[in-house]
Amino acid sequence: MLEFAESIVHKEEVKSIPSSSRHEHRGLAAALPFLILGVVAVTGIFIPVVHDFSGQGSYQAADIVWMLIASALVLLMTPGLSFFYGGMVSKKNVISTMLQSFIATGLMSVLWVVCGFSLAFGESWHGLIGNPFTFAFFHGLNGHAPTLGVHTQIVLTIPLLLYALFQMKFAIITPALVVGATAERIRFTAYVLFMILFSLFVYAPLAHWTWHPDGFLYKMGVLDFAGGTVVHISAGCAALAGALVLKPRKVHQFGEPTKPARITYVLLGTGLLWFGWFGFNAGSALTAGPLAVSAFATTNTASAAAGLAWIFFDALRGRKPSALGFCIGAVVGLVAITPAAGFVGIPQSIFIGFTAAVISNLAVYWKSKTSIDDTLDVFPCHGIGGMVGMLLTGIFASKQINPAGNDGLWYGGTSFFLHQVSGMCIAVLYAFTVSWILFKLINWLYPLRVRDKDEEIGLDISQHDESL
Repeated sequence: MLEFAESIVHKEEVKSIPSSSRHEHRGLAAALPFLILGVVAVTGIFIPVVHDFSGQGSYQAADIVWMLIASALVLLMTPGLSFFYGGMVSKKNVISTMLQSFIATGLMSVLWVVCGFSLAFGESWHGLIGNPFTFAFFHGLNGHAPTLGVHTQIVLTIPLLLYALFQMKFAIITPALVVGATAERIRFTAYVLFMILFSLFVYAPLAHWTWHPDGFLYKMGVLDFAGGTVVHISAGCAALAGALVLKPRKVHQFGEPTKPARITYVLLGTGLLWFGWFGFNAGSALTAGPLAVSAFATTNTASAAAGLAWIFFDALRGRKPSALGFCIGAVVGLVAITPAAGFVGIPQSIFIGFTAAVISNLAVYWKSKTSIDDTLDVFPCHGIGGMVGMLLTGIFASKQINPAGNDGLWYGGTSFFLHQVSGMCIAVLYAFTVSWILFKLINWLYPLRVRDKDEEIGLDISQHDESL
């Protein structure tokens, strides 16, 4: 009853906003996205039709089945993330936060088909970016491309189209992660524009550098099994940039207490993320083989250790163990093991999860003492967690686990560890700088932040005219 009354109050408040303000997105600015999508749709009918996959390479049925399942699992992570984030914001911003993440499933799917995959995995230009026309509109993906056997340096035993679809799911969730830092105060349309620009100018270059055989980080010897650099460091650094450009929420400025809307949503989201992450990491083996099994095991172990470490560390500092704490810790463990999943052993994954949870826990505490308003602690959890994972990959990676990898510092691989540190620093600097520029550019073209009145009412009503 209380929630119903609150929704009525919000709707009455929004009625007081002038009609011209409520319909400010109409006109050319509102028509432009539809027109662009229409041009893309019409262009698609002129792309030549290609024949099927029969006879294209030596495909393995088991690998195809596993990678189809893994791709579906990774896609499930995005709605899981929506619940995870939606449960932690205030009640008046649940729908807007969830939609900002979930809309990436549509937005990035189309962008990846049109040019995203080509930019990341097309013909390389000096190891920096792919040719956007190599696989434009997914044309030419019926062929067999053994040169894209990334991660494990094997010949692909799956159709290249399936590999592109698997990679699409990574491209979907990465910009969705940034939502947690800008929640409760960013315009929906402005964030949609940021997602597009971020994917083109941050995600695609990092994916090319790290995972394309001609990428300069790949050639340097940097190892990132499933996205510590490409996904989590890039999203975490973009989150920090967004929080700095947007400035703090009003409740943060005034020190007003805020409570999560639905802890049950957070628990559900964590479960979906954990489940989907098996496709994220084990699927990055690209085969239904022993390496996938090893990555599956390290993923689960690191997450379990991190979830426990978070609440035990909280108890050590005099706090009560909480459902929210375990969920956040488990996700931090998943983040940290991501770059290492296919390169380290199971015992080492416990240490990785434990260490990442403690460091991220401290980072969240230290951030709370600053004026930075990263709403849901994306940088301390995903950014710092990804960095810890990359560094510990450089320490505990072993050729005994993956002969295509390298031996880390713990096993005498000093030069590899230094390359891992260098690659991490390059990714951090690039992702933060370019993301900060993109946020500033968008804010110059179109205000990033909603008006004070809209923030007070809540973005569910002011941005979408919807409520719980």
